[in-house]
Amino acid sequence: MEFCSIYSGSSGNCLYVGTEKTKLLVDAGLTGKKVQEGLKEIGIDPTEIKGILITHEHDDHIKAAGILSRRFNIPIYANTNTWNAIYKAIGEVKLHNIKVFEGYDGFEIGDIFIKPFKIPHDAVDPVGYSFYHKNKKISIATDIGHSSKEVKENIKDSDFILLESNHDVELLKIGPYPYHLKRRILSDRGHLSNEDAAKTILEILNQRIKKVMLGHLSQTNNYPELALRTVISILEMNGVRDGEDIIIDIAHRDRVGRVQSI
Repeated sequence: MEFCSIYSGSSGNCLYVGTEKTKLLVDAGLTGKKVQEGLKEIGIDPTEIKGILITHEHDDHIKAAGILSRRFNIPIYANTNTWNAIYKAIGEVKLHNIKVFEGYDGFEIGDIFIKPFKIPHDAVDPVGYSFYHKNKKISIATDIGHSSKEVKENIKDSDFILLESNHDVELLKIGPYPYHLKRRILSDRGHLSNEDAAKTILEILNQRIKKVMLGHLSQTNNYPELALRTVISILEMNGVRDGEDIIIDIAHRDRVGRVQSI
């Protein structure tokens, strides 16, 4: 499998997961033009995309979903509650491209098996996703207020994980956000901090996990070097060596990342 963060951050999210036969997007929270440019940068034709999987209804995850579906005849996958929350915002979608799933049972798109799982976030029915192909597993868990039992159970045996590392707690506390927004971000249904991302990695770490990419960084309350330094420092304090026991990387908010072969 391949993974690429097209964009990941508070200003918009779009992730690519694919095999030779099946190419998918997780979320499309930027303009259609930006998503198309990102795909072109990694050599993917938008007409090859077999589905857009929606994690939840916030605008930074759905902005271009309807546009891309109409432009390239792409199915959109979302659970019932999320679909009911997005259908007006994304505009008309052809009936055959409306793919609604129930609960957390897995399903297949092409040669990829997909397992949704519950995540703790302030949305109607938010999910993360795990992707399986030929004994390899990629998991995506962002927009999580805390590392719940469900999250850890679903991502713990992955080969590659995109994990939220949204904010530095002290930067958030002294930053410009209004008090109610700070409370929301810090809540159990808000966003995961750098420190909590590191603790999550320590809790789930095993020999199978080769790489964790830190994603959904805040534009205001974090920056890549801080997230990376914080997580690596906490891991090293607990005897986990970056580059040897595990590789820690960053998914950037404002540019397309490298394609990762899993």
